[in-house]
Amino acid sequence: MVGAAFAAAAPQVPSWQLGYGENGNLGGLLLAIFAPTKGFGNFVLVVLALNTSCAAAPTMYSFGTSFLAITPALARVPRYIFVIISEIILIPLAIIGAKRFYSTIVNVLSVIGYWTTAYGIIILTEHFLFRHASFRSYNTAHWDQSRHLPVGIAAAASFLCAVAFIVLCMEQTWFTGPIAKMGTGDIGVFVAAGAAVVFYVPLRALERKVWPGR
Repeated sequence: MVGAAFAAAAPQVPSWQLGYGENGNLGGLLLAIFAPTKGFGNFVLVVLALNTSCAAAPTMYSFGTSFLAITPALARVPRYIFVIISEIILIPLAIIGAKRFYSTIVNVLSVIGYWTTAYGIIILTEHFLFRHASFRSYNTAHWDQSRHLPVGIAAAASFLCAVAFIVLCMEQTWFTGPIAKMGTGDIGVFVAAGAAVVFYVPLRALERKVWPGR
């Protein structure tokens, strides 16, 4: 909230706006804010810079645990291997994004919002419609044995169908779908939610008939 307040106030303070620039240079904004404190401000900036690496910790953790959950074979791989792979990907992206911080993070978050919507809707549909909102309906005793778990074909197929509709309806700086070009604007998130439900309900019902109890 403090950072948002500084960014919102930047246009009213010429020195802050100069540091912030047109591309949302957060480091420049902080440098302009702490400029009156001189040495102390530089010390604070160094401390902040050294702590930015902590922001990558959740990414490294989730990257490793996600791969471990894909298949038991990957669970045998030491987790630090996945951490190293994640950093190989993150460091070049951070170097590129550092020069265009604000626009880069907005574009990335906008794209992430699409797939998380479809993913979340599928999970909620499964929980409330097929599991009747009861956690007892989940086979927690065999959570790590694939033969006792849902096959996942319905979820994967529904997600891919939702993504196809997202592409048609999205409006981003690097791509605008044909439906969005017709004047609807960016309705990818809403279409993703609707498409995920429409496809998942019949596909999951069929999946449960073919593989009862899963």
